[in-house]
Amino acid sequence: MNWSWTVAADVFPLLLGGLVVTVEATIMGAAVAYVLGLFLAIMKRSQNRPLALTVYWMSEFIRRTPLLVQLYFLFYVLPDLGLFLSPLAAGVIGLGLHFSTYTSEVFRAGIDNVPTGQWEASRSLNYNPWQTWRYVILPQAIPPMIPPLANYLITMFKETPLLAAITVIELFNAANIYSNSYYKYLEPMTLVGLLFLLVSIPAAYLAMRLEKKYTIRR
Repeated sequence: MNWSWTVAADVFPLLLGGLVVTVEATIMGAAVAYVLGLFLAIMKRSQNRPLALTVYWMSEFIRRTPLLVQLYFLFYVLPDLGLFLSPLAAGVIGLGLHFSTYTSEVFRAGIDNVPTGQWEASRSLNYNPWQTWRYVILPQAIPPMIPPLANYLITMFKETPLLAAITVIELFNAANIYSNSYYKYLEPMTLVGLLFLLVSIPAAYLAMRLEKKYTIRR
């Protein structure tokens, strides 16, 4: 099996297009995961015990089932119930929903690390719940969360090949389509690995820098 630069040059533009889709899906999925994860973390702290338990067990169900099964459900099962999603939309929702159960634990840990005195101080200032979260708790809780949240972003990026199962033409699927069409696998799959490394290694380095920065601050 010999490397062909002609094949590599032929497939590379397709892979770049797939890489763009991969990055888009990762960023949008992360946005969903962060927003929904924060919401879940707050709901788990609710004084309404049935609500807190419901959110907790729903999160556990999502976290303990495979992402691939969830993607299949969103893209192939929901149409039977009358709800149709585009492949990318289903992929983004699937990634965001699945990883929100992990980011919620990051948010929960960060919130729990805020000293009790800060809650008491906000009550002494007659802050309502929204003001307490907005001006007192979250500004202190979020900075230490940034490194683990960045790590989950990298993990999500590496999980995007699963989107190929619901026909999203991301980086891996673009290579797979080319390989199956021309029976050339060495060059496309090698380039896929290199492109993943090209993005994930700088991202991992940035995550380590953030972890060092905020560890020092604590």
